[in-house]
Amino acid sequence: MKISILKSYLNESIQHVSKAISSRTTIPILTGIKFDVNYQGVTLTASDTDISIQSFIPLEEDGKTIVSVEQAGSVVLPAKFFVEIIKKLPSQEVHMEVKDNFNTFISAGATEIQLVGLDPEEFPVLPSIEENQTLSIPGDLLKNMIKQTVFSISTHETTPILTGVLWSLNDNEFKFVATDRHRLATRSAHIEGADEIKFHNIVISGKTLNELSKIIPDQNSLVDIVVADNQVLFKIDRVLFYTRILDGTYPDTSRIIPSSYKTELILETKKLSESIDRAYLLSREEKTNIVRMQTLDNGDIEISSSSSELGKVREELQVKDFKGEPLKISFNSKYMLDVLKVVESEELMISFTGVMSPIILKPTDNSSSQYVILPYRTTN
Repeated sequence: MKISILKSYLNESIQHVSKAISSRTTIPILTGIKFDVNYQGVTLTASDTDISIQSFIPLEEDGKTIVSVEQAGSVVLPAKFFVEIIKKLPSQEVHMEVKDNFNTFISAGATEIQLVGLDPEEFPVLPSIEENQTLSIPGDLLKNMIKQTVFSISTHETTPILTGVLWSLNDNEFKFVATDRHRLATRSAHIEGADEIKFHNIVISGKTLNELSKIIPDQNSLVDIVVADNQVLFKIDRVLFYTRILDGTYPDTSRIIPSSYKTELILETKKLSESIDRAYLLSREEKTNIVRMQTLDNGDIEISSSSSELGKVREELQVKDFKGEPLKISFNSKYMLDVLKVVESEELMISFTGVMSPIILKPTDNSSSQYVILPYRTTN
């Protein structure tokens, strides 16, 4: 293998695939990035067995030469060092040559590096996926759906299925659900042209979705999603992102959300967020995160928290609309702030059926997302 390649393209591909490299693996070959060079271009692959990412660099783009191939071939190079060194090379063009025993010589400008490569034959083969049904979704919508649900996953490996986000697609409605048993986030979107595609109980690791989100470009390009028996493939420009579907059955969360409410409030999202953020400072010191919300006689609400060592914080917040019974409720302020960070609507509806019933939060301008927080039982 002998090539010259533009550093910017090589670096971008390395950054993509390196998201699949685990520092905890005991399999030496998986600590590396596999290079496959032919006369169409260069393919980089990395895998930690749960996710695999492949990135393709073409020989040219828009008339500009990116890669010059003198000799085709393959090698696996140690990722930890390779990722860092390519970023720091002085020249915009990188020359790579693989010699006997996979020893790899890299040069750029006056810099020369020799790396001990590994046999590419030992690298795991990527999953084989039948692409019978492909769902196409705008990249910015997919990123948004991930952002608005993934924060509600469980971080405890004792229930692996809850460390993922549940996906379903039925009658053109694409839905995400995430819960850690204390809170719940749902987000759905109508996808045109998905009439023939249906799936349910597809659970994808939240950690994986966060990595996927970093690869999806900000501009509104389409992401193709292929769902197979135990794998999902995402196609993003010249990147292929494979992930394993989590084993197990996701719990039925449909009964958590009440169909009617005793109290409904509409508040300004920004003002509510700022108020709870101030109350959170004190509740955090107490290591409980408990903040109280109660309706006042004038129809507004009071947000308060206290610390036995530091004191109390209390403030009144104007309510845009109020219906139903007065209420006093306690909740985890961090959970509430997590929701308020991802709500894009200027106003938020908060609904209750009682002191110990779930708190339901819905953006007023968008019925496609909904959040549930279980309240705290407090002595006072």
